Amino acid sequence: MEQRLTIVGLGVSDLKTSTEFYEEKLGWKKTDSSNESISFFELNGILLSLYPTEKLAEDAGVDHRGEGFKGFSLAHNTRTKEEVDSLIASLESKGVKIVKRPEEVFWGGYSSYIADPDGHLWEIAFNPYLPLDAQGNVK
Repeated sequence: MEQRLTIVGLGVSDLKTSTEFYEEKLGWKKTDSSNESISFFELNGILLSLYPTEKLAEDAGVDHRGEGFKGFSLAHNTRTKEEVDSLIASLESKGVKIVKRPEEVFWGGYSSYIADPDGHLWEIAFNPYLPLDAQGNVK
């Protein structure tokens, strides 16, 4: 198997609400392949898909009633600490739930967490050990 990630699929309780969060709060644009059943967002070479939780669980053949911490987080890395602060302030002004305020963290970076409408955690972080190229990809 090649070492690659193509799509991150998130199960959501309300597709319309979640799609609006990513479009209106984060300012992202859906791809043309999105439709009334699924939303796709292109992220520097990887797709993020939003799909109803029950349908995603049905497709995988598992129970859809998982609760609490989901055991993973998604990350958006910035180029500076100041960019973390600025982004968190902007998201907070749009009503985004701030789970953890920006702070220096044990591994030497600067990090904060937000949650989408389904509680999926997004880390907004500056990692001095993980330089980004002009497109925002890890060098």
